[in-house]
Amino acid sequence: MSKTMDYSKFISARSQARSPSAIRALMKYLDAPGMISLGAGAPNKATFPFASMQVTLKDGSQLSIDQQLFESSLQYSATPGLPQLTNFLRELQLAEHNPPHKDFSVSIGVGSQDLIAKAFEMVIEPGCNIMLENPSYTGIVSFLHTQPCNLVSVSTDAEGIMPQSLESILKNWEDVATRPKVLYTIPTGSNPTGVTVSLERKKAIYKICQEYDILIMEDDPYYFLQFCNPRVPSFYSMDVDGRVLRFDSLSKILSAGLRLGWVTGPKELVDRIIMHTMVTNLQASGVPQAMAATLLNQWGLEGFFKHIDSVGEFYREKRDVFLECAERRLKGYAEWTVPQAGMFVWLKLLNGITDSNKLITSAAIEKKVLAVPGVAFVPSGEPTPYVRVSFSNVTPENMDEALKRLAEVVQEQ
Repeated sequence: MSKTMDYSKFISARSQARSPSAIRALMKYLDAPGMISLGAGAPNKATFPFASMQVTLKDGSQLSIDQQLFESSLQYSATPGLPQLTNFLRELQLAEHNPPHKDFSVSIGVGSQDLIAKAFEMVIEPGCNIMLENPSYTGIVSFLHTQPCNLVSVSTDAEGIMPQSLESILKNWEDVATRPKVLYTIPTGSNPTGVTVSLERKKAIYKICQEYDILIMEDDPYYFLQFCNPRVPSFYSMDVDGRVLRFDSLSKILSAGLRLGWVTGPKELVDRIIMHTMVTNLQASGVPQAMAATLLNQWGLEGFFKHIDSVGEFYREKRDVFLECAERRLKGYAEWTVPQAGMFVWLKLLNGITDSNKLITSAAIEKKVLAVPGVAFVPSGEPTPYVRVSFSNVTPENMDEALKRLAEVVQEQ
């Protein structure tokens, strides 16, 4: 690391007061030779009706879950996750991001949003200020509106966060004691804009965060859905200070229903998130972890990268068809930026429209087309002419028809 980070300044009093679960703290000793446990009240596996597990893959092959792993997945297990999965994810982070510091920790969550919410609980003090992109993911915006914090919007353009906006906020903040300490960002295939921040801009943003000692929460579920090769490097790959908490997800690349995400970052911070899990939902579900671990270890890193290349190509082809439809149906009625990753297009409606909300939630629905009004992604809740649309699950025929209907809605205003 280029310098020693003081993580205490980021951790809320509520999080600092949290201590490990007395029962969960014993789990690391369970497998010690000769150990007899009278501690944790785990149910006896003899009462479980499940004997084994096999899964059929789409290529017709059978995935058989190792018996010992399967039995472990049926029982309470380590809060950070099954070692067979966390070890693979650690190797993946090293291979893909090669972070400057290697003493990082990994923890599994019930999807990455579970971990992000816990990370925010870790850093939010009543009345504190949290920086995030404008627009930003509606799930996190909605969550933060329930928290005792103020949202500080950082301006974006067609390349994502504008470094000059970030620097201006921090430089001109009157009271240093209340200046924001955290930046939340979705840098790849942003939800909702589809924008991917370039490496040059990421370097500029990271430099500003170094200058003002800002913790970066890098929410990157679309990282492996990039349409370029090589992929744009992550903030985590340049984290010489240990100021990045990175959140990844298996939802977009294996299965959304597995509900598996993971956080990677400095041990001091990840441990705080683990303690939160210990006293709330205990751990992510074991069976999905066993399924994912078996598949990923069977593939190895080479097989994993081959899979995500095919997933990225799948969405690139869908994007191209969607943009062809948009050119044909929406020209003159909307403007957009071509996404370089992910599954979203951020449309700016024209024809004098300044607030898309009523149009999308009323007139568009009457024409049998669904989209998400942009106001859902604006931290301040201000009206906006923007609309988020997704091409991930729509056939070419339905893309064309949906955009035709949307154009009619705009035209009729």
